[in-house]
Amino acid sequence: MKNVLLFTDPGIDDSVALIYCILHQDINLVGVVASYGNVTKEQAIENANYLLEIGNLEKIPVIRGAEGPLTGDATVYYPEIHGPEGLGPIRPPETVSGKFLPFSSIFKIIKAFENDITIVDIGRNTTLAMTFLLESDLMQKVNEFFLMGGAFLVPGNVTPLAEANVYGDPTATKIVLSSAQNVSLFPLNVTRYAYVTSSMAEIIRQQSKNPFRTLVPKVINYYIKVYEKLVPGIPGAPIHDVISISALVNPELCSFIYKTVVVDDIIGPGLGVTIADFRPGSSNLLENSTNKVRIAVQFNYQLFYQDFLDVMTGKIVK
Repeated sequence: MKNVLLFTDPGIDDSVALIYCILHQDINLVGVVASYGNVTKEQAIENANYLLEIGNLEKIPVIRGAEGPLTGDATVYYPEIHGPEGLGPIRPPETVSGKFLPFSSIFKIIKAFENDITIVDIGRNTTLAMTFLLESDLMQKVNEFFLMGGAFLVPGNVTPLAEANVYGDPTATKIVLSSAQNVSLFPLNVTRYAYVTSSMAEIIRQQSKNPFRTLVPKVINYYIKVYEKLVPGIPGAPIHDVISISALVNPELCSFIYKTVVVDDIIGPGLGVTIADFRPGSSNLLENSTNKVRIAVQFNYQLFYQDFLDVMTGKIVK
């Protein structure tokens, strides 16, 4: 059983990843840190509460994260991608609680699960960076960090070179990668192939017996239509963030390589780019730190496909 503290900004793929955490039998979700990113901080808090309420897990704390990047730049939101409230066609009812705990609750949870906790950050790294700036010693009590972000030797998805989470606050990612130990990074190299399809949505609709059996297919089909406009001919919609959760409980899902990662945080065409030395036989010449990042470079789609359906339909019973 993995004790997971999830940092997220619930747009569509983040929300599906949160649902995956809620449903998986081997994940003990100990808290949700909701921050700006795909949606505003306030909407992120509301979406997290809504999904926990559907899952009858209101006891899991929602913690208030950052409302903007460390860079001080204005955040651009994309309602045409994630829908007006971040859940595609779904709008949380007005009765949903917007309750949250203060930022300091992150440290209380880490102390409670000291040396037996995994942090998964599938959004901008702002809030996570702040934890290192405030409590660097305590953060060494976290066993491992699983991060969705970056792109290596492939195009970006928000600029020609940069991936959205890192681009949203490259200063924060730079702090995290230079401070955290035992980091696994899931870049676009693998996440862009984590397709969910309309046939998968139909299987979930027909076979699922959990409280999300209606919501998940609606959200998936909405996301697929968005991607069909963005990338004509694409076989489905990539649910980027689920990969980092699935790999946590399915160690054989991805193959990895250890590299030192540099983040470009200088304003210009390379802003938000993640850089590592992938030359054959290279000696990691970009190395300025003792920290090595475990970068996912390949993944088993068939395993991902089956695992995703098993969790979403309830074949893996919690």
